[in-house]
Amino acid sequence: MEAAQLLQDQSAVMIDVREPDEWATARIPDAQLKPMSTINEWYAELPGDATIIVQCRTGARSHAVVHALINQAGMGNVVNLEGGIVAWAEDELPVETAPTAH
Repeated sequence: MEAAQLLQDQSAVMIDVREPDEWATARIPDAQLKPMSTINEWYAELPGDATIIVQCRTGARSHAVVHALINQAGMGNVVNLEGGIVAWAEDELPVETAPTAH
């Protein structure tokens, strides 16, 4: 999966736009929780010098966030993790399931 390589190379940041209860159940290591419901509070803080990979459970919410960030916020370095954390896990990439301190 290309996203995993970008993260390993440290040329990308993973943003998880699910809600905290979903995050607590399972998450991609090193992803940052930034719920879609609060996008107006955090989108301006995204780094401009890295690829932003946006993910959710299956890719639908993250697709909507990517669309908004490109078309309304004018960002060009944003991509959707197709299939979300479900596809990530199906590709046997690491998923954390231990309780979080969040």
